[in-house]
Amino acid sequence: MQTIFLYGSYGYTGNLIVELAREKGISLLLGGRNEIKLKQQSQSSGYPYTVCSLQHQERLNEALKAYPLIINAAGPFSQTFEPVIRACLNNKSHYIDITGEIGVFEKAAAFHQEALEKNITVLPGAGFDVVPTDCLAAMLKKALPDAQELKLAFAPMGKSRPSRGTSLTMAENLGGKGMIRKNGQLMAVPIGHEGFEINFGIVKRFVMSIPWGDVSTAWYSTGIPTITTYMAISPKTYNFLRYQSLFNWLLSTSFVKAMVKKQIDKRPAGPSAEQRANSFTLVWGEVKNEKKQSIQQLLKVPEGYTTTAEATLLIAGKVMEGRAPIGFQTPSSAFGADLIFEIPGTELVEKPKRRF
Repeated sequence: MQTIFLYGSYGYTGNLIVELAREKGISLLLGGRNEIKLKQQSQSSGYPYTVCSLQHQERLNEALKAYPLIINAAGPFSQTFEPVIRACLNNKSHYIDITGEIGVFEKAAAFHQEALEKNITVLPGAGFDVVPTDCLAAMLKKALPDAQELKLAFAPMGKSRPSRGTSLTMAENLGGKGMIRKNGQLMAVPIGHEGFEINFGIVKRFVMSIPWGDVSTAWYSTGIPTITTYMAISPKTYNFLRYQSLFNWLLSTSFVKAMVKKQIDKRPAGPSAEQRANSFTLVWGEVKNEKKQSIQQLLKVPEGYTTTAEATLLIAGKVMEGRAPIGFQTPSSAFGADLIFEIPGTELVEKPKRRF
């Protein structure tokens, strides 16, 4: 396999991808804007590196010229996506990233025609956001082809926690709104506008609606027009977040965001290897048609960051082997619903529940 360019290699998730790539014998070029961190990572991993800033498009183009595939692991992706994808288009390099941001998925979809003309694959969301849920959505669509409504939810189990990068992205979105898809159209709603209890097979958890990436990607994967996504959360936290909209004017100020980011910078980079090994995630999905017939399905997948590293390199390998369709793709539109079962530790919790 040819060398893959990994941009944002020294972030928490980037480091996990580097470690796994070494185990699998995958050739990487490390990239980013911080030469000190790149040099340290290069010395510890044995991979070469190059310094390039997204602020200088010509230098970025030059850095990516010799590489057939770019993995963008540098968030927030709302800021990094466009310079990297434009460099990929200029160099006819395939593009994948690990975003979960709805806006990035929508922008990526807008590059579909250009990607076709350049004969490249554009596949954002190659990690935990959104591989498990995207594949589950595709399974459910196959089981109920006339489905008109899709609900997806996940429940992290164990002591894993968000990385510093994920937390900073969340801080950047403070004061923002939730998002659902209704009759094919994206619609802004208050965060946590819905909450209810789900039986995840081995545990019951309360969930609230959040703007997860599948609000965008599941539409492209399945064509189901109404989509809502949820995350498990304590009822107490849910009751607090229901009133967040009253304080959005304050939360969205640069002053508050700066204070939150300052606190985030004091935290560990992300969960330890032990925490990741002792954690996993339950993923639930339900589809309904106009006759009110429904099907539910449950998956168990590894901890989120472990899933991200595995899925990203799995997808990268398939793209490098020429097994991905060109243009904008989601994980399941490119490789089918069973992609998720190629990630070690993934299993069906139980067979689909049909309600007719």
